[in-house]
Amino acid sequence: MGRLDGRAAIVTGGAKGIGRHYAAALAAQGARVMIADIVDGASIAAEIAARHGANSVASEVCDVSDEGAVRRLIGATLARFGRIDVLVNNAALFATLAPTKIIEMDVATWDKVMAVNLRGPFLMVKHVAPHMIAQRAGKIINIGSGLAHKGMAEMVPYAASKGGIATFTRALARELGAHNINVNTLAPGFILSDSILESGTHSDAVQNAVVASRAFKRHAHPQDLLGALIFLATSDSDFITGQTIAVDGGSVNT
Repeated sequence: MGRLDGRAAIVTGGAKGIGRHYAAALAAQGARVMIADIVDGASIAAEIAARHGANSVASEVCDVSDEGAVRRLIGATLARFGRIDVLVNNAALFATLAPTKIIEMDVATWDKVMAVNLRGPFLMVKHVAPHMIAQRAGKIINIGSGLAHKGMAEMVPYAASKGGIATFTRALARELGAHNINVNTLAPGFILSDSILESGTHSDAVQNAVVASRAFKRHAHPQDLLGALIFLATSDSDFITGQTIAVDGGSVNT
């Protein structure tokens, strides 16, 4: 028996990178998972279905910065699974962002980062929360970043957006606590996901500097995040809300 049997979860950005690991981990604990991504998640959905059954997973193409697309995603999730218990706000622009000096940053890039990384989680919560309120239970896990605490040169829009996520979590936890809904931030450090490895936008020097900043002197991989994710998604964290859990080998102290 899985710890999330009978629960339904949405993972945004779940078709690739760290998100596909989140989706698989939730399904392995018995959750029925909706994979939402701007790219087609059919391949990871097929992998999960092969392991856990056809009714364990579905996928929808969705741009989380588009309110109409978010509404359609929520409708599709309810039609397939009948409920929403866990929301993982993972979709974000990072791996494809080239380090850029602030004086050279174009406004369109700044606005796109904020649209996906901040407006996206807002829209997801806006349309998921009514269903969690109705059932008087829910787990919202906003994916943050250690950069919200320590910053990073030439990655200002990303760091700013994740600082916004930390504050979004704190305020939202206050608002939704009366409805028995937990809201927390899971803040990874620099993770060697497939998206990062494929992008080539972050040099070995950057990666080595991150490792040097950690108490545990090693690279981090998606599997390092999954214990904290499941903790925040299950009843183990029922009396925890408004918090940031950094999973980064001790690079920042929250």
